[in-house]
Amino acid sequence: MIRFKQGNLRIPRFGRPVYVVAAGMTDFRKRYPEKSTEELVVEAVRMAAEENDLKVAPDELRGLVNFCIYSQFADHFGDQLLAEARMHDALGFDPLGNIGVKTGGATGGSSVLAGAMAIASGYASCVPVIGWERMDEVATREGNAYIASAACKNFESELGWFYASYYALMAQRYLYEYKVPRDTLARIAVKNHTYARSSPFAQGAQQITEKDVLASDFASDPLTFLDCCLMSTGAACIFLADEETAFKITDQPVRLTAMAAGSHTLRTADRRDMEVLLLPNETPETYKDMEHEWPSFSSFLAARMAAYLAYNAAGVKDPVQEFDLLETHDAFTISDIQTYEDIGLRPYGRGREFIESGDAYYEGKLPTNLSGGLLGAMHSVGATGIFQISEILWQLQGKWAKYHADPRMWKRFGKTKPKDFRNLQVGNPRRGCAVSHAGTGSHVTVAILDKVTS
Repeated sequence: MIRFKQGNLRIPRFGRPVYVVAAGMTDFRKRYPEKSTEELVVEAVRMAAEENDLKVAPDELRGLVNFCIYSQFADHFGDQLLAEARMHDALGFDPLGNIGVKTGGATGGSSVLAGAMAIASGYASCVPVIGWERMDEVATREGNAYIASAACKNFESELGWFYASYYALMAQRYLYEYKVPRDTLARIAVKNHTYARSSPFAQGAQQITEKDVLASDFASDPLTFLDCCLMSTGAACIFLADEETAFKITDQPVRLTAMAAGSHTLRTADRRDMEVLLLPNETPETYKDMEHEWPSFSSFLAARMAAYLAYNAAGVKDPVQEFDLLETHDAFTISDIQTYEDIGLRPYGRGREFIESGDAYYEGKLPTNLSGGLLGAMHSVGATGIFQISEILWQLQGKWAKYHADPRMWKRFGKTKPKDFRNLQVGNPRRGCAVSHAGTGSHVTVAILDKVTS
């Protein structure tokens, strides 16, 4: 059994405030043969510099940068080690220092955390965090094998080098333990694919029904292809800054109030049981009648750890009441419902209530994955966690429509704004949260962002 010591649960504090000041991205596609990776990265950074209503010109913004973070999950896809150096060269940021970050599916979130640490420590005052994935230069089957290599090759790889198989086992266990109907997972897929229809950046926008999800071909029983995230190519970028620099750049910075990370064993069979790590909205009474060991095979200790640290750092007492929007790492519908519980939206075993109650929808208490998420919009792995924070930034600034509703943005990516387009700007949002997740729960980050009020 895991038993924490005093230092293990120390709440992380930024040495000085950290702000997000701008964001940019490409659209995301299954294949992007007409553009090189450098072109995609430059496009995302250019959008951040030129289309965020900044008070400084792009060249002035470049002059404020003093460190860079690059986010790419797998060298295999682009067949290039040290790809961050190529991107750094293409952007003209040499000879500034830079680092590349890799933590599987959580690479984007971990990269933002690395950038925040650079700002919070005083090492840097303006840091672009730039992520991408080139997933279209190999066949889909080969790409799945590369991604599956991020699990334990001595254990999970025996299941066929296919991440859906790893999560299918979790889904079977979860649905059995908590007697959850299969339809509940289908609702998540329908919601996120539907919201993706209102995003010009989205790859998997489509109008589907629960029946479509259930009737789709199996990826790995009980998960169908519509229960699984997309393999995407594209790039995303955010700029982080300290307080003085942030207000020099923009009148609408958003504060990255807290960000924390958690981990769990790469080999799922090595995960030991323990007492539930309680979040601020839980008490020992919450789990006094809990029938199953925790975290078992159907929960993510890494997500619970990251949420525990981030909530306590930001003073969050009740996430459903205090967050106005949420982006989860919905790589699979089953991992989404597991995350609902891990971050305290519902107690363990009752995650289905969050989606079934309507709370997760635009009209609900905590709109979740209005971007379309990984199921509907994208999973260009190195860009994903950055994409999530970009979407929250624009929501908190009240600028969601600027980037999603303008027909010219759709035309830029060769698309036509749909007639049934829906404005998904949340009314006066004050606080948002993003969860970035890796593997079968080996690494997770939780970021909490706040609108700055005078």
